[in-house]
Amino acid sequence: MYNAKAYSAVSATAPLASDTIARRDLTEHDVQIEILFCGICHSDLHMVRNEWGGGTVYPIVPGHEMVGRITQVGSAVTKYKPGDLAGVGCMVDSDGTCPNCKTGLEQFCPNLTLTYNSPDKHLGGVTYGGYSDSIVVDERFVLRVPTNLDLPGVAPLLCAGITTYSPLRHWGVTKGKKVGVVGIGGLGHMGVKFARAFGAHVVVFTTSPNKKEDALRLGADEVVVSRNADEMQQHAGSFDFILDTVSANHDINAYLNLLRLDGNITLVGVPEKPLEVAAFSLIMGRRSLSGSNIGGIAETQEMLDFCGEHNITADVEVIPIQKVNEAYERLLKSDVKYRFCIDMASLKSE
Repeated sequence: MYNAKAYSAVSATAPLASDTIARRDLTEHDVQIEILFCGICHSDLHMVRNEWGGGTVYPIVPGHEMVGRITQVGSAVTKYKPGDLAGVGCMVDSDGTCPNCKTGLEQFCPNLTLTYNSPDKHLGGVTYGGYSDSIVVDERFVLRVPTNLDLPGVAPLLCAGITTYSPLRHWGVTKGKKVGVVGIGGLGHMGVKFARAFGAHVVVFTTSPNKKEDALRLGADEVVVSRNADEMQQHAGSFDFILDTVSANHDINAYLNLLRLDGNITLVGVPEKPLEVAAFSLIMGRRSLSGSNIGGIAETQEMLDFCGEHNITADVEVIPIQKVNEAYERLLKSDVKYRFCIDMASLKSE
């Protein structure tokens, strides 16, 4: 084992603070990465504050949107070498033998190891995430980062990016399709960029008229204020696909009724309360409602390569790690466009 600098929380009410954690020595298949940037995901805040059903183990080191440079590789590693840019997302291991793993859907593996707060089969305890100066990961879960992209903007692609890219790909969004994106936050702004790059006609739905200009800048063709019934009605029965990124409680039927025959809405936001779905909203038009959860390793690499080709990154505000608690409070107020990213060089001064 070796010691790494990190920021951790020791309870649901404690602020994140400087800490030292243990990282494992490299096995033959491992890669050690110096973390350069780490995105802040809303799920980090939920886990740190133990808001998802009591599953948080303390101390917790969050962070699953990492970009860095490889410093060492194990003796059997073939895909990477020291000096390579690399990324690590929400997963660091899976069983590799279940039907989901064998079809490249590791995110649905029943024995998945998450990047943080998941049982650590190497050291015991739980895994520690990317609010740290380094990490050791099996090479199967390391991703190659395009060298032409701005690294702070790449980090959120490892969660927010793949969370929106995967359902767009799964439901066949291509040129000529009409696609809606509900909400224009950390997830929504990525959905707009990807749908536009796929060639779709993109319509953003927002409750905030003042977000119209930014939605158009991000690549939307149209912006609908969802509280305006007339604007909503103009799009009735016309969408092939709608990506719903909203985590606040909202009327899903209003969007189901905008789908054409065989249209689909996919949820990637997580509202606190169950959504009420009117059966007729689905039946009248053979519409479907589904959910999606990140993507497998192969698809995540495909997404990163696609971003490299199309020069797509997240819109980020870069902060030093010393401002992470302030960033959490701002995140609760949606006071960021559109993701926070920690410059991990700031950890060196701790």
